[in-house]
This record gives sequence, C-alpha cells and structure tokens, in this order.
Amino acid sequence: MPADSLPGPRRDFVGYGRRPPDVLWPGGLSLVVNVVLNYEAGAEYSLLDGDGRNDSWGEYPFQLGPEVRDIGTETHFEFGSRVGIWRLARLFDRLGVPITVGACAVALERNPEVAEWINEAGHDIIGHDWRHTENSPMPREEERDHIRRAVEVFERLTGRKPAGWYVRSFPSVNTRELVVEEGGFLYDSDASNDELPYFVDVGGTSHLVIPYSKVYNDVRYLISPTYAAPRHFFELLREAVAYLCDEAAAGDGARMMTVGLHERWSGQAGRASAIRDFVEYVQSRSDVAFMRRGEIARWWLDHHHEWRPVGASKLSRTSDPTSPGHDTQGEERV
Repeated sequence: MPADSLPGPRRDFVGYGRRPPDVLWPGGLSLVVNVVLNYEAGAEYSLLDGDGRNDSWGEYPFQLGPEVRDIGTETHFEFGSRVGIWRLARLFDRLGVPITVGACAVALERNPEVAEWINEAGHDIIGHDWRHTENSPMPREEERDHIRRAVEVFERLTGRKPAGWYVRSFPSVNTRELVVEEGGFLYDSDASNDELPYFVDVGGTSHLVIPYSKVYNDVRYLISPTYAAPRHFFELLREAVAYLCDEAAAGDGARMMTVGLHERWSGQAGRASAIRDFVEYVQSRSDVAFMRRGEIARWWLDHHHEWRPVGASKLSRTSDPTSPGHDTQGEERV
C-alpha cells in the first residue's frame, strides 16, 4: 500500500526547523517544566478483568502466561494506588508543585479518593484513556467508545472534562481524529517528537499537540538502559534543565520539558528522593517554573496561535472554563 494512502497522522521530519521560534513563556522564563504523574493502578491488563493476559509493566519486564494470575505484578500495581500515589501527593503538595495527573478512568473509579485529592490540590488532569490497555490495534468504534466512557467517569468524579488526552504507549491511527471528533479537549500528548507544543491540521480543525517524553521518564527503572540508583534519574533531569536553559541564554529559544512519573515506580521511598531533589533544584532557579499541562495549552493558544496550520479554520478548545488556571481571554471560539 502506498505510504500516502495509509490512515493516520502524516509524518513531519521538519517541525520548527533549524531556527526555533521566539517562544514567550510567562515572565520571560527560559523553561517551563510539566510533571505528569501517571495514575494507572487497577486499569492495567488483568485476568480478573477478562483480558486473557497479565500485564508486563510492573517491576519486572516479563509476563507470565495467560493460564495463571500474576499476583506479583498485580500487587506491584496495587502498591502504586495504596502507597505510591500518596507519597508523591504529599511531596508535591508540601513543596507547592502544580502537576498534571494522567489518570485512567477505571483507575480513578477504583480509588475515587485520588480524584478528591486532584480537585482539592488544584492539579489538572490529562485523560489516560478508559483503561491502561493497548490502542494501536483497536477498532475505531471500540476506541471511540473508550473515550466516551472515560469522559463520563472524569466528569462524574472530578466535575470536569480533562483538558487533554493520551493513551498507553502506542496510539492507533484513529486516536487523534477521535479526540478532535469528541471535542472539548485542548490538546493531545500522543507524540514525543518535539520540545515545544505545535499545531496540526486534523480534518480542517487546528489541533494542539503537547509532546510527551519517554526519556525524562521513570520508565527507565523498568526497561534498559536503567537507572542504577535514584540519583541517576535526578542527574538526568537536572542536566536537561541546565542544558536547555543554557541554550535559551545563548539565544536558541525557550523550551518546555515534560517529566513522566508513575506511582508504582517513583512512589517507592528511595526513588521519591530523586523527585524531591529535582523539584528543589528547579525551585532554586529563577529562569524555570513548573506549570500544569492545561495551563501550557491555554498559554500557547493565547500567545502563539499565529503558528496554527494554514487552512485550518477551527480551533480545538476546552469545554470547561472552570478548570484550574483557565483564562478565556484571547481564546478563539468555534
């Protein structure tokens, strides 16, 4: 089949090009950092949920056969919901860090106290699908149903629709189109191809993408090359911040950095120390600040809408004007 006839987003190898644009962040910051805390416990693959397989993204990178339950992996995910999420919640709230929680809908249903904390603390949510299962082979209608079921859960438990959306590791060729079709989302994060937000044209709608990171991510505690100690994760994050700020000081433009965390991994006491040290390092710098993902999206829509693709006549926007950090000033309406 010819490449141009394959479904899904077109590939873009150019992006912003050799000379990045003159990005404006609040207060002239060189770098904004968004922490995404993935909350997936209870939404993963499980024989008890009729999946016919066990999950393999616990603490060990292998999978038991589908004929028996993997109690070890099940209880490792349970550590994330019973202990890890609350250790990280205390850390971020004590240090005053605004974060984004990437929540699976079923995970929130099985532990609604997490939704209560998100609202009480003023954090925002990026929808992490109905369950923590693989979307790439999923039929279009099934994926559409997952989005709608998840949105109902988020609205019921948190009183608002998530500002953005992303799935497990691999989106399907339909994911972005379905997010735009559903409407009410500001952005998706099913890409890891840039250090700045950017717009794409999805069927005539200008849609914002805020790239995620699988590098500045604690998944490396599980897969190779691994962090041998929490300080290695901290050092990677610290050096990234320093380098990006040096680039900005040299005139190469401001940037955005995403740090992906998981309650079952970084919620372990020793590993949480890396997050504490990183937060304190960022807070010691005057040229860097933490921002929620929804705030980044709204800032970009308000201040850099001129980078929308030519020919896209509509603009995706939020349907929840009461969400944290929302500012309707300068937003285009559809």
